[in-house]
Amino acid sequence: MNSQNTLRTGDHGADVTVLQTRLVRAGYRVSADGWFGPATETAVRSFQRDHSQVVDGIAGPRTQAALTGQFDTRALTQRDIDRAAATLDCDPAAINAVIEVESPRSGFLPDGRVMILFERHIFWKQLLTAGIDPTSVHAPASILSQQRGGYLGGAAEYQRLTLALAISTECALASCSWGRFQIMGYHAESLGYANVQAMATAFATQGEAEQLAAFVKFVQLDPDMLKALRSRKWAAFAKLYNGPAYADNLYDTKLATAYKRHSTAPLAEAA
Repeated sequence: MNSQNTLRTGDHGADVTVLQTRLVRAGYRVSADGWFGPATETAVRSFQRDHSQVVDGIAGPRTQAALTGQFDTRALTQRDIDRAAATLDCDPAAINAVIEVESPRSGFLPDGRVMILFERHIFWKQLLTAGIDPTSVHAPASILSQQRGGYLGGAAEYQRLTLALAISTECALASCSWGRFQIMGYHAESLGYANVQAMATAFATQGEAEQLAAFVKFVQLDPDMLKALRSRKWAAFAKLYNGPAYADNLYDTKLATAYKRHSTAPLAEAA
């Protein structure tokens, strides 16, 4: 997958011209004027729908790569989103909004491994639950602390996980969030997986569609979260999904804005 900059409505410049030129070559009606306006968004949405991508009107790395003939078979599709919305009995635009705000990045690293984030404060709690005194464990603060943090991001999170695995395999895996929707490992069994290893394997082998399916089950387990999503009560949803500090990052406002954009998006046109 290429590493192009993400382009969206309002952007302008040479990168937008390149995007528009590629859309024209692919058979979509748009002027290569260097401005990402409504016509370009419509063309992007049309291309995404025609090529089984998430239809969000945003030309991210996957859309731009697809325009050059590079397709990621593990990627989420709009059909996956529509299926998830039907299962949750909510507007597909609501799922699109959640993905745009909460899970905009790929569920996989460039090297093909599932995206993870190791939570050192959760590892502390998991060790306690397993009957292991965290204060008796010789481990760097980067992987074991009562305070969240120590993040390195990307592939480096696997380095942190490796250190934790040497202390306790189950506790370490349970202390990671997994995939595009960052599902915590300790939720694995409640989501129907035999254990966290089984969940991680499913995420790796079945792609982002499986990762979205786990998110759907996660929402279904919380009636209040499901109700908030269905009714588009974004502050209530963000509080349950992100925690009480959701307002610090304006998650509710971002979700409302994203939902409005997706629910009023121009219709995709055929090539």
